Amino acid sequence: MRSLSHRLAIIFLVLFSPSLIAQDSGNHETAIFAGGCFWCMEGPYDDIDGVISTISGYTDGHKDNPTYKQVSSGNTGHTEALEVVYDPAKVTYEQLLDVFWVNIDPLTANGQFCDFGTQYRSGIYYQDETQKAAALASLKNIEKKFDKPVVTEIKQASKFYPAEDYHQNYYQKNPVRYKYYRWRCGRDQRLQELWGDAAPKTQKH
Repeated sequence: MRSLSHRLAIIFLVLFSPSLIAQDSGNHETAIFAGGCFWCMEGPYDDIDGVISTISGYTDGHKDNPTYKQVSSGNTGHTEALEVVYDPAKVTYEQLLDVFWVNIDPLTANGQFCDFGTQYRSGIYYQDETQKAAALASLKNIEKKFDKPVVTEIKQASKFYPAEDYHQNYYQKNPVRYKYYRWRCGRDQRLQELWGDAAPKTQKH
């Protein structure tokens, strides 16, 4: 009969064998996207294999350490944005861009869905020349799909400020309020109108 220590060793090897664990390459990169209310942008990225974390926050403004109240006034120049940390060995920046486009309205300037003001403008904020090239290439492809101008801005990333704690993972912390907001805002209806079969299929967020 095998000893307890021998059996525990076998269990450990089965549970923690490198071949059975999803490996993290350790090479993390960051992407920043703005698609209106940041509550609504976290879920689509949290579902992606290779995404390490998502953080709601503010970017592309002129005031240091802005608060939600200040940003929502529209006077700081910031837009609500999402910082996505990802493993490029598992998911590419181009794939993140694909997710971005079908979760926003690229035809509406200074607003998204029921939220209006420059603080809700859509944008892609690239970290380097590689991301810039990918973003511009994706923009060209998107422009072919519409007979109206695509107004989503593409700019070099500037300082990103994480939003207050109560905004982080809001869709998970307050699912009822979140779903009501999303429905009232007409977000999914507009996405279906814009993207048809390419629109997000599962509206669980």
